[in-house]
Amino acid sequence: MATMPGLITHGPLGGVVLFGIVRPCSHRLGEGLKTQWMAHLCGLCLALRGDHGQFARVVTNYDGLIISVLTEAQAERTTGWRRTAGPCPLRGMRTASVAQGEGARLAAAVSLVLASAKVRDHVVDGDGILARRPVAVAARRVARNWDRAGARTGADVGFDTAVLVDAVERQAGVEALAGPGTSLLAVTEPTETATAAAFAHTAVLAGRPGNAAPLAEAGRLFGRLAHLLDAVEDREADAASGAWNPLTATGTSLAEARRLADDALHGIRLALRDAEFTDGKLAHRLLAHELGTSIDRAFGTVACGHAHGDMAHEVTAHQGGAFGPPQGGAGAGAYGAPPQGGPYGGGNPYGGGDPHGGGNPYGGGTPGGPVGPGGPGGPGGFGGGPAFEPQPPKPGKRGFWAGCAVAIGLCCTCKVCCAEEYEGPWSRKKREGCCHKCDCDCGCCECCACCDCGL
Repeated sequence: MATMPGLITHGPLGGVVLFGIVRPCSHRLGEGLKTQWMAHLCGLCLALRGDHGQFARVVTNYDGLIISVLTEAQAERTTGWRRTAGPCPLRGMRTASVAQGEGARLAAAVSLVLASAKVRDHVVDGDGILARRPVAVAARRVARNWDRAGARTGADVGFDTAVLVDAVERQAGVEALAGPGTSLLAVTEPTETATAAAFAHTAVLAGRPGNAAPLAEAGRLFGRLAHLLDAVEDREADAASGAWNPLTATGTSLAEARRLADDALHGIRLALRDAEFTDGKLAHRLLAHELGTSIDRAFGTVACGHAHGDMAHEVTAHQGGAFGPPQGGAGAGAYGAPPQGGPYGGGNPYGGGDPHGGGNPYGGGTPGGPVGPGGPGGPGGFGGGPAFEPQPPKPGKRGFWAGCAVAIGLCCTCKVCCAEEYEGPWSRKKREGCCHKCDCDCGCCECCACCDCGL
């Protein structure tokens, strides 16, 4: 059974949402944006602790903080968005200015509800120690408590978490019906719905109702991308373990998956262009640029020259694709417009169509022709480049409780902040300490002033 990526993944969490595709390296952000990014990450962590106790902090995740970032980016500047937090082991026992307010609380509510779905998914699958009945009973109790806690916090900020719960519950049924020839967009739909609702509510909190529609579209495509990248990264591990994977189940090729990923990124950039921000630099950096890096990382193409550039501390309930593809179409460039009038109709200025009905003004991809390696540009994707090579086998992920134990050890020894390199507690991927000095010279600029996104 799979649940939701990012906020949910395959196998352990393979169906809807938010635990970590946006993992920026400090040298790409620059000092100013890095400080802001850490403020939102710590703000999410402290919002979880403040409303729900210390244990709730384990659901802190990389992508959840984007909710807080978007809320603050749209809001008028006031003095209530920051506070000084006390020393914390995750910051090397240093104080810091952290985000607070409704954006951080909304991010906390979303993270709790989706993490509870992940725990239930582990219990259903009988993963590791959760195969033991007493432990499974305790885990279910934790999941129920997180559901209620997320609903309370969501209600406090005017957000109904029922849309997230419904998406989680529908995901299993969608996956059970999926098979060869099924559109991958049908599989990613619950993830898209959940993230669209969360992104759109940031406009309500910030007092920008006009931003709700473009941000809902950005969230929908972010959910699609999170689900998709999670499937790509876990494809071989899932094949080895016999776990369900969307790409394998639907017969979607890597070339087609890459086309969908690039198209989703293009749609996110167009949607952000239609939204109004008070200060959108960090949101722009994360959603218009770091997502592109995440795509390259997942497909093993161009990547950051800094070997292990992930800056974030990994205090998440699971590393996946939070907030996650159809058959191969023809003729769409990496950021070019897909063909007009696909099987869903709805021609529009950006091409593409909404798989759920109606025209899509932001692109976002439409399913096309037959499955197989002969997608756009041949097996190498666009322009007939080299074929995507299979990824090397990945080390097995730790179970939920074992990962929690390792995370506590990493936090208490400050390795998360200060180590040159450490192993992620759940994913077992190599990470760099978030405060470790990055001295590479890659020529990146902090403000993205020279980018061609039009933002």
